[in-house]
Amino acid sequence: MNFYITDDDEAIRTMLTQIIEEEDIGEVVGEAWDGSLLDGMTLTLKKVDVLFIDLLMPIRDGIETIRQIKPEFNGKVIMLSQVESKDMIGEAYSLGIEHYITKPINKFEVLAVIQKVIERIRLEKSVHDIHQSLTTALNLEPPQNQRQALNRKKLKASGRFLLSELGIAGGSGSKDLLDILEYLDEYERIHTLEKGFPPLKEIFEKLVQKRQGNHSPPSELTREIKATEQRVRRAISQSLNHLASIGLADFSNLKFETYASKFFDFTVIRKKMNELKKETSTTTLRINTKKFIQVLYFEAKQVSELH
Repeated sequence: MNFYITDDDEAIRTMLTQIIEEEDIGEVVGEAWDGSLLDGMTLTLKKVDVLFIDLLMPIRDGIETIRQIKPEFNGKVIMLSQVESKDMIGEAYSLGIEHYITKPINKFEVLAVIQKVIERIRLEKSVHDIHQSLTTALNLEPPQNQRQALNRKKLKASGRFLLSELGIAGGSGSKDLLDILEYLDEYERIHTLEKGFPPLKEIFEKLVQKRQGNHSPPSELTREIKATEQRVRRAISQSLNHLASIGLADFSNLKFETYASKFFDFTVIRKKMNELKKETSTTTLRINTKKFIQVLYFEAKQVSELH
């Protein structure tokens, strides 16, 4: 694995380099003291797998740097910072970082995070290698309909993995969520997502129509649409409860840090954690169902895409 470290603190760069090289994890192929010194093409040419980047730097901060390099750099990003602002952390995750490590850094936390990222890289590479092997063996590109079927299969497999991570793989709404991923994939191919996602109402209607056909009585369609929506909302609520429970037990848990702020608004997570701590449920939490579905779709695509 090739690593690149960007931090204005030389001590941090030295410490990370020592951890990576002493533990024989990989090689540090470059360093920089500011984000303004980075560009996506250079990182790609250096074959950087993992970029460590500080959030706050003198000239160009980590968030703006990620925006600049993202079109050309497909490696994984681990962000470092003394700042614990949940808004800034949430923005960083929305830009696609893998993990967020709070300074002062701890060797064991760094090693755990690196291992998690390496596992994800290897998973994605395995999918890519399988595809390449099949293509080479057949000496041809599969027809478009076969490629689409393969992509749908990989998307659903990625979705199952994420639902497992979110604690709802076996829930009653998990199949609905996986079917929604498939519908959104078809929708994106036909309409693209330049104007945004379709409304939730349309998603549920199309999902039920595809399952039951257009010849079912309207009353039956309406009843099943409501039932599907309830199952999905219940599953999302269970995921919120799962992540809040993890965060309550260990706020620095990697799974909590990775998924909580991506799939839910932090205020909702905090309220749910308070409820669990007090063992009460007196407040009605407003969960953003559309945000959850959108993040699930983009995360599933990111896992399943070939690099």
